[in-house]
Amino acid sequence: MKQKFNITGMTCSACSAHVEKAVSKVKGVRSAAVSLMTNSMVAEYDEGVVTAQDIIQAVTASGYGASLPQEKGKAAAPQKDDTMERELASMKHRLIWSFVFLIPLFYISMGHMMGAPLPAFLLGHENAVAFGLTQLLLTLPIMYLNDKYYKVGFKTLWHRAPNMDSLIAVGSIAAVIYGVFAIYQMGYGLGHGDMERVARYHMDLYFESAGMILTLITLGKFLETRSKGKTSQAITRLMDLAPKTASVLRGGVEVEIPVEEVQVGDRVVVRPGQSIPVDGVIVEGQSAVDESALTGESLPVDKSVGDKVAAASINKSGFFTFEASRVGEDTTLAQMIRLVEEASASKAPIAKLADKVAGVFVPVVMLIAAVTAVVWLVVTGGDVTKALTAGVAVLVISCPCALGLATPVAIMVGTGKGAENGILIKSAEALETLHTIDTVVLDKTGTLTQGKPVVTDILPAADLEEDGLLTLAACLEGPSEHPLAAAIVEESRSRKLPITSVGNFEAVHGRGVRATIRDRYFLGGNRAMMEEAGVDLAEFGVQADTLAAQGKTPLYFADGERVLGLIAVADTPKPSSAAAVAAFRTLGLDVVMLTGDNRRTADAIGKELGVTQVMAEVLPQDKERKVKELQDQGRKVAMVGDGINDAPALARADVGLAIGAGTDVAIESADIVLMKSDLLDAASAVELSRATIRNIKENLFWAFFYNSLGIPLAAGVFYTTLHWQLNPMFAAAAMSLSSVCVVTNALRLRFFKSKFKSPPTEERSAREGACPLEIKETEQGGTETMNKTMIIEGMMCGHCTGRVEKALSAIDGVDKVEMSLEDKSAVLSLSKEVDDKVLTDAVTEAGYEVVSVK
Repeated sequence: MKQKFNITGMTCSACSAHVEKAVSKVKGVRSAAVSLMTNSMVAEYDEGVVTAQDIIQAVTASGYGASLPQEKGKAAAPQKDDTMERELASMKHRLIWSFVFLIPLFYISMGHMMGAPLPAFLLGHENAVAFGLTQLLLTLPIMYLNDKYYKVGFKTLWHRAPNMDSLIAVGSIAAVIYGVFAIYQMGYGLGHGDMERVARYHMDLYFESAGMILTLITLGKFLETRSKGKTSQAITRLMDLAPKTASVLRGGVEVEIPVEEVQVGDRVVVRPGQSIPVDGVIVEGQSAVDESALTGESLPVDKSVGDKVAAASINKSGFFTFEASRVGEDTTLAQMIRLVEEASASKAPIAKLADKVAGVFVPVVMLIAAVTAVVWLVVTGGDVTKALTAGVAVLVISCPCALGLATPVAIMVGTGKGAENGILIKSAEALETLHTIDTVVLDKTGTLTQGKPVVTDILPAADLEEDGLLTLAACLEGPSEHPLAAAIVEESRSRKLPITSVGNFEAVHGRGVRATIRDRYFLGGNRAMMEEAGVDLAEFGVQADTLAAQGKTPLYFADGERVLGLIAVADTPKPSSAAAVAAFRTLGLDVVMLTGDNRRTADAIGKELGVTQVMAEVLPQDKERKVKELQDQGRKVAMVGDGINDAPALARADVGLAIGAGTDVAIESADIVLMKSDLLDAASAVELSRATIRNIKENLFWAFFYNSLGIPLAAGVFYTTLHWQLNPMFAAAAMSLSSVCVVTNALRLRFFKSKFKSPPTEERSAREGACPLEIKETEQGGTETMNKTMIIEGMMCGHCTGRVEKALSAIDGVDKVEMSLEDKSAVLSLSKEVDDKVLTDAVTEAGYEVVSVK
């Protein structure tokens, strides 16, 4: 059984390490992976030995909370979790009120050092007790507001599993207890006339340190949580795409119902501009559908009867009806969200290093802090103030937040960025392993090539035209079910050529076809068929050999006496295949093509695409063995495939990448799914993996560097030589800053862009070369529609684009506004000329900056 649990009470990597350790000890549990980022745990266990409740009990016993996620109905659409929003609101409330009390506390305790005046009742040694009590009374509300650190910190300390909260709790409470002790000492001195005692403790109060530590840690946590929220924007964006309602035909009447109520088999109506609510197959109508949210492909895809449509795609033009085939959590969108969530929650092998360190880090730090305090006490001849300063500073600066965040934040941003670009990464391990590969094995059919034969060459006899030969061939091949025949018929249909019925049709296995058309005898097939029929090949024999050398299959067509022409059919490479092979080489990877085709065809395709190592005539069951052979040579192998016969090889490879248009079996066996079925995305995935691991290593370096430098500085190691020692307040600020820096560094991955782009199709080239100000006739005729593109800076979220869209739509002459947050642009359809200044002023008034208008 593989079960996900929600975990509460975790604040740092030491927490997640302790939960993992506690659950792993339970008999029957095979593995446990805890994610600090998502506050969740995935446990694999034997149901016959242990239950989910036993695991929950083990987590509770270790000092944390655990629960099973709420069960969702089968038809439930993906829902956003607002836990982080509630947590941020709570932290913001605590932070504001903490500062309300901290500011006067800081003024009273430190203001006089900067020459600021104090009230008379707090001045002088005779008012020392009032001075101390005022600070205590201002510190207590801050402690109450941030009591979470004490509740969790001492609870985990009690369970002998101290965490970051334990360090904060012990450090701040030590400062407060010492302050209370100092107040009593000053009171004793005033009562007994011992002014020397009063003077000694008057300025050695550490209430402001305790208040500052708690407030700064909360500030750091607030900034950190807000930044962590940005890391899951990819998932949030995907969830926002899911429409809330659907128009369904019930009893011949169109009714609008919540998307959760749509059932398999329902007929769903989609109008232009609407989002498709569930997955299905079009049964009526046609349209251009924008699938960019799912595949990352910017150009709309033409869809007609029989074509599949997916939830969250947008109907751009036509009106159509489709039959729902997958609803709720079975839709492509829901599966994408689940995959991204699982990948974000999973752990990369590199994270185990940080977890191991964090598991022993806190107890070691507490020991270092105790030793530091004792050493200072001995060296200074019993100076409690200096000993306490050093001990508390060590406790506070050592919080392992940065260490725990280094890996999961980068993994979450990396997998989210992959999803935005149509690259679904199933696990953090796959993302990490991908950067180590040195060899890419590519399946040919359906991966490098289109996966179906198409007509490539038509060579008619001197007295025939291309269309005439193609018409004859399509008529002959029409009744045949052979894939090569289907390619010829499809080419004829695309040219809108007439196809007539034939008589006496006969398919000769391994040879070709023959039939009569208008009482004339014709045949079409390979050379063997022509030779058996005694047909003179003339110069077509040489041409056929040339085509065969290029990896194509030449088909002869004759009238029983002479050859009328040649038609070559081949499974042609995809437009991006050659560029993808070049991209792999640029990345320093060896490229191997694996195919069951004959050597001649395979070598021709390999030569055309630039693949130097070709493994041809490989049986489906042997593909996995070939991958293993490469691994046995010490290579790290990534396999890209799409078919059922690729599944074992995909599973065997160090990383398996499945083409999104491939079979479900291949997709299940793979570690990464390329939604666009574009091989260049495999190169982009390698790039993304390298960028993510580089980011993780940077984070880990700075986290380790920070602690290795900060602890000796706080302990006072440099005091004797440089007179450097860290005040607990600055230690708290530095600790918070380190966590924010690590998260901010990881967020840089959101700007990742692959340098490998698919070659433009003819349609795309035409669009890219079009004038930005385009004039075209509308359906009504006569009225001119103008398009203008505005580049706008300052838009950060959907609310921003909404405000800009509202401002522009209110202008007379603006018919339609299409906003793009990613491109920072607004594309306007205008029914009449609108001055650029009017448009610019409207955006400026909305609070944003216009860079250009074209």
